[in-house]
Amino acid sequence: TILGETREEEDEILPRKDYESLDYDRCINDPYLEVLETMDNKKAQRYEAVKWVMVFAIGVCTGLVGLFVDFFVRLFTQLKFQVVQSSVEECTEKGCLALSLLELLGFNLTFVFLASLLVLIQPVAAGSGIPEIKCYLNGVKVPGVVRLRTVVCKAMGVLFSVAGGLFVGKEGPMIHSGAVVGAGLPQFQSISLRKIQFNFPYFRSDRDKRDFVSAGAAAGVAAAFGAPIGGTLFSLEEGSSFWNQGLTWKVLFCSMAATFTLNFFRSGIQFGSWGSFQLPGLLNFGEFKCSESDKKCHLWTAVDLGFFILMGIVGGLLGATFNCLNKRLAKYRMRNVHPKPKLVRVLESLLVSLTTTVVVFVASMVLGECRQMSSTGHSGNDTLNLQGMSEDVNSSIKTFFCPNETYNDMATLFFNPQESAILQLFHQDGTFSPVTLSLFFLLYFSLSCWTYGISVPSGLFVPSLLCGAAFGRLVANLLKSYIGLDHIYSGTFALIGAAAFLGGVVRMTISLTVILIESTNEITYGLPIMITLMVAKWTGDFFNKGIYDIHVNLRGVPLLEWETEVEMDKLRASDIMEPNLTYVYPHTRIQSLVSILRTTVHHAFPVVTENRGNEREFMKGNQLISNNIKFKKSSILTRAGEQRKRSQSMKSYPSSELRNMCDEHIATEEPPEKEDLLQQMLERRYTPYPNLYPDQSPSEEWTMEERFRPLTFHGLILRSQLVTLLVRGVCYSESQSSASQPRLSHAEMSEDYPRYPDIHDLDLTLLNPRMIVDVTPYMNPSPFAVSPNTHVSQVFNLFRTMGLRHLPVVNAVGEIVGIITRHNLTHEFLQARLRQHYQSI
Repeated sequence: TILGETREEEDEILPRKDYESLDYDRCINDPYLEVLETMDNKKAQRYEAVKWVMVFAIGVCTGLVGLFVDFFVRLFTQLKFQVVQSSVEECTEKGCLALSLLELLGFNLTFVFLASLLVLIQPVAAGSGIPEIKCYLNGVKVPGVVRLRTVVCKAMGVLFSVAGGLFVGKEGPMIHSGAVVGAGLPQFQSISLRKIQFNFPYFRSDRDKRDFVSAGAAAGVAAAFGAPIGGTLFSLEEGSSFWNQGLTWKVLFCSMAATFTLNFFRSGIQFGSWGSFQLPGLLNFGEFKCSESDKKCHLWTAVDLGFFILMGIVGGLLGATFNCLNKRLAKYRMRNVHPKPKLVRVLESLLVSLTTTVVVFVASMVLGECRQMSSTGHSGNDTLNLQGMSEDVNSSIKTFFCPNETYNDMATLFFNPQESAILQLFHQDGTFSPVTLSLFFLLYFSLSCWTYGISVPSGLFVPSLLCGAAFGRLVANLLKSYIGLDHIYSGTFALIGAAAFLGGVVRMTISLTVILIESTNEITYGLPIMITLMVAKWTGDFFNKGIYDIHVNLRGVPLLEWETEVEMDKLRASDIMEPNLTYVYPHTRIQSLVSILRTTVHHAFPVVTENRGNEREFMKGNQLISNNIKFKKSSILTRAGEQRKRSQSMKSYPSSELRNMCDEHIATEEPPEKEDLLQQMLERRYTPYPNLYPDQSPSEEWTMEERFRPLTFHGLILRSQLVTLLVRGVCYSESQSSASQPRLSHAEMSEDYPRYPDIHDLDLTLLNPRMIVDVTPYMNPSPFAVSPNTHVSQVFNLFRTMGLRHLPVVNAVGEIVGIITRHNLTHEFLQARLRQHYQSI
């Protein structure tokens, strides 16, 4: 059976120096398992039906994960606030507020410490997880990002982070959790639970896994905000690099399943009315409507659009400032915190928790204003209207440090869950002074910027919404008080401020617009939200990238954008390819395979034969043949010609450095023949090039043409396949025919999925170095390939839309002249090549 693959496994054929210090230099294995078995129509229909069942199960499980997180967050938060509130009320009269502060510190530090410990168990569980999932869906695998241990640490850690009073949200981690569920559930196996094995060898191709992860991420958004359509658009806009029409229905169905699963259980638990579906998501914005007694009030008018545009500009500036400060903090952590022992990360998290708790307590006690409560039907700027307000909003008013019939506006924002504080800003009129809102915004902005990036599971959506809502509410108060615009509805401005700030931070447009519309259940807000988000994105993009893209870049992940710049079409495939190749022959000795695998980190290798023609003899005879051969030689790009051109264009390099650079990866000393071949392999001193002829090993005397001799391309083979062949003893002796070599079935080749054996764990004493391996039955004989003259934009579109990992560059006579990997298509690499192109003109 020929195990052909359209998309090759992890990493690339050539090392990339810019990323060699990073752990994210791997891409996803994508064997098309299903195409290896002949399928009739009934089997294909059953296969598709099982996919729909899996998608539904992913949605249900993601909703249950959201229910678990929400239930325990509410439980721990209510317990903490009940104890602290009773303590504060007693100590306000007795003068023991320091004891109340210590109690609050005890709760918060304990919860944050537990969250940090869970991150120590699985470091990839830190943060929101959206950058990592974005990388996965783009085609780069972050190690451990979709493991069972990750989702356990993520779900438990985020509930401790939120309950610990940190300015973080649980919505971002919900997206990561849903993606992990999508990646693991259809596999029916886990590395953490190796003893539990099911014979279910389906959905193991990269295409299926990526589709399920896309569905899980969308289900996470849908469960977090009660926005199934917004979740689908989020997966399309921010996540998946490769999309198809059939996937849209599946992702939407999965999002619907997650939303209604969470809604069903939350409504039943909280209201006791099972099947009523009253709580669609973890974060609900409530109903926006004007008071019936206020005839001048409108949710928004055409005049307000001008203010919304200005708020979008300010929101973009604030978001760019937030991203800039957070980027500097992240760089500082990478230089000074991460290299140190892991305990230092825990101490940093505890320091942030300590600072946040003290600031919240002191600000509520010192900076808060005691405002009068009123039960009248009309509410002014300094009274609170209790009529017509929802019970949740009304019950979240805090009277800390204030006498009877008054409440503390700063404590109402700080001593409540973030969702309750957002509802306060959206739905209470005239309850917060401009000074309180300004101070709250500055404190929350600073602390949330410091918090995002510490070693705890943390989301950014809710802190950004709350910070922006305070900004929007401040604008509404100023317009009412100083300009006299009585028709303004403060809740609308708070919502637009939240959208402006969140859009300035994450730079999302269509998906965020739909998420906010679904969360408010008010379609009339579509136009102002869309305009505000567009203006915020354009303003922020003028200064820097979105927060998720910044953290992706800081990790050095070779993320591919949606398209290349127009200027890049001045380059061809030959300008960006890598001509230095490590390759294998169709029939290669075990000693060469072991040497190649042990001395390189590449995860796929071209299968080639040398092109040894006798063209000079033909050129002596027929003139027509001679002219045709001359034309072929003048028009066909070769590896040697491309390398010579690059060497000549690098005038800044001294000749010695140039020689060393051109000669890297090539052994300069031939090992003595009498030395044991097995010992050579163990010491990794054997030349990485396959050796058909002992007298033709690479040496210092080789010319450029000899070193980059023509190679006829036959296919690609994966590292995992080569190691599997060595482990299974698939080979034949020199005295036998290649037909005597054992043949492995597809089930045997994929038996070690998803963790294939490593060459460094292989017992070399069990191998005979002189035996030969025929790799042709297992290679991919027909991968995608491009001509050396192909425009970079065409290369990029082919590479990205087809989900490739390795793209051979093959000339007109079938000779491989280079390899293109995702590193060769990153923005930084293309910019460098374009500068070299201009210098050579």
